[in-house]
Amino acid sequence: FTAYENILEKGDYPFFILFLEIDPERIDVNIHPSKLEAKFDDEKDVYHFVLAVIKRSLGSFDLVPSMAFSEIDSPEEKLVVDKFHPSDKNDFSDRPLSKQYKPEIKSFSNEEIDLLFGSITDDVITKSPNETVEQPFGREEKKEIDHQISTAPKNTETEVSPFIIQLHNKYILSQIKSGLMIIDQHVAHERILYEKALGRLDTNIPFSQQLLFPKKIKLDPSKNELLKELNDYLSRIGFQLKLKGKDNVLIEGVPDDVKKGTEEKVLEDILEEYVSNQREEKLEEKDNIAKSYSCKTAIKAGDKLEEKEMRLLIDKLFATSMPYVCPHGRPIIVKISIDEFDRRFGRT
Repeated sequence: FTAYENILEKGDYPFFILFLEIDPERIDVNIHPSKLEAKFDDEKDVYHFVLAVIKRSLGSFDLVPSMAFSEIDSPEEKLVVDKFHPSDKNDFSDRPLSKQYKPEIKSFSNEEIDLLFGSITDDVITKSPNETVEQPFGREEKKEIDHQISTAPKNTETEVSPFIIQLHNKYILSQIKSGLMIIDQHVAHERILYEKALGRLDTNIPFSQQLLFPKKIKLDPSKNELLKELNDYLSRIGFQLKLKGKDNVLIEGVPDDVKKGTEEKVLEDILEEYVSNQREEKLEEKDNIAKSYSCKTAIKAGDKLEEKEMRLLIDKLFATSMPYVCPHGRPIIVKISIDEFDRRFGRT
């Protein structure tokens, strides 16, 4: 289940069948009266090996939902979202899973993982993921996404800007080789800020913007106690706070992603989100802080973006380790193929 972390939405669980072949002498099956559990001599190594294999397998699948408009009996037409399926397109969606911020997890080389797959017959696996799925966003990535700006000389008088628009101040639409890419601007920014926050928490190198005039807010006793517990994490992200008395907090600096004039609200919202996450998901403190911060600091649905801001957002999104789903498991990107457009307009 850990291998699916941040891919599935809350309340969703993966179906799996796991088969392990291991020396019986390294297993104790007598720890449970009904034989429902088994103990491995090298439990951590087995766990991390299986984790690495599952992540490698997931990396060969398309994690970007594709839209199709299916005809149904009702006169109204239903939007069908085929979530995660094997990819057969040479486009941006084939990017494999990348390593998450899990420094304690042991990594395995491809040679070690291949030892497991080597015992599987050719009837089961005829091609490796690398043979069936072209790896995107490598050397050819700039040919794939048309929003990228070419470094070649341009005639500025006749050059037509690559297609990119904002829809209802909520979604970003951009042309790609296979059709149309649709990005949810809030969760895209949330993914960017989440990974940035994790990086700062790991390196303890905050980036803070000083307030010319520090802002004073009053918190209820429960939030004030929570702030004391989380102050170290918040300072590593970029907050500079001073606790004044039992319920007053002085904000002297904030992370560089916090909009001017929203400092007090963002801090209070982060504390509320942290409590909500802790109650519903029981997250580890560092992960909870990063998720709470990114959720409450990210641009919102309804925020108008300039073209340069949209392009920068897309560039930063695809620089993250997982640009397809937000930290809570919601999809960031949906694509509609040109074939689907052709079908809808009667060209097929």
